Amino acid sequence: MAFFLATLAVERMTLGRAIQGGLDRISAPLWSRSDDFMRSSIAAFFVAIFAVGGIYLTPDLKTDSELISWAQLLIAACVFSRRTMPVAAAGIITLWVVALREYDLFHLLDYLALGVGVAAYLVMASASDEKWRARRFLALRWGIAIALMWSSLEKFAYPNWFYPLVEEKPFLTFGMPRDVFIPMAGVSEFTLGFGLLWTPLVRRLSAVSLLAIFFTAVYPFGRIDLVGHALIMAALFLVAADPCREAKAVALKVPNALPRLGSLASVPAGLAVALVVLVSGYWGLHGVFYGAAYGTDQQIEQTTHSHSKEYPHGPQAKPETSHSHH
Repeated sequence: MAFFLATLAVERMTLGRAIQGGLDRISAPLWSRSDDFMRSSIAAFFVAIFAVGGIYLTPDLKTDSELISWAQLLIAACVFSRRTMPVAAAGIITLWVVALREYDLFHLLDYLALGVGVAAYLVMASASDEKWRARRFLALRWGIAIALMWSSLEKFAYPNWFYPLVEEKPFLTFGMPRDVFIPMAGVSEFTLGFGLLWTPLVRRLSAVSLLAIFFTAVYPFGRIDLVGHALIMAALFLVAADPCREAKAVALKVPNALPRLGSLASVPAGLAVALVVLVSGYWGLHGVFYGAAYGTDQQIEQTTHSHSKEYPHGPQAKPETSHSHH
């Protein structure tokens, strides 16, 4: 919260305008080709997971079907024409639905917001109506923000998933106890994801911070980690490059009685709303799917995730245990 309050204060000053102007100058070449960059990144991502083979949409979700890999190559081929971009969008959503054959719905919710955000971007970018097309990056930003906030809750619900990771690579914790570091990592991921929905400087600095984290993770975790986060990272580059000074997170009017987005009072109010909605949704759906008596301290062997030296970044999905979530 201190980050938000400090950034909001700076944003109103000459220093804030100077920072924004500097970011604009640095990122202008990227922003001028923003659609080319995003479409190329989507294509490169799907070519990469086609080359890896045996996965749905992300290295975490394994499959034995060769048809899935070829479908992902087809998606990559469809993103370069406005006529076929909706086909690529439909393919992304279809692959998520097909993955339900092997993975529980609750587990796949981790990947839904990102998939919907990318699919919405492709559909809106191909639209002839400029009103819809103008919102394509907003939809993408909301998708990655919700995906980051939702996935951060796993660090509170299932901290034991991350124990093998910090035990194998203890330098990640900077000397902190694992039961302190893992929740702190969850808080950071949630708040930075939330920051992507806030005022221009907050969301740009949040994107830069997240990019620094993801790039730093490539060294200890390898290329597969880079592939797995590629779509999020591509979208974060565009959030950081976006010169828009519009502070509204959504194109909706809010009652005057509510704190205005960008005011200092809006920070705790916004965080509280995000926490209530996502936390209640996460644990509420978990209770619906698995029952209130289902503990979050289950052994890792009982999950659809297992620690893997080949893919060491956290728990990984195993198709042979596909019909049990945690």
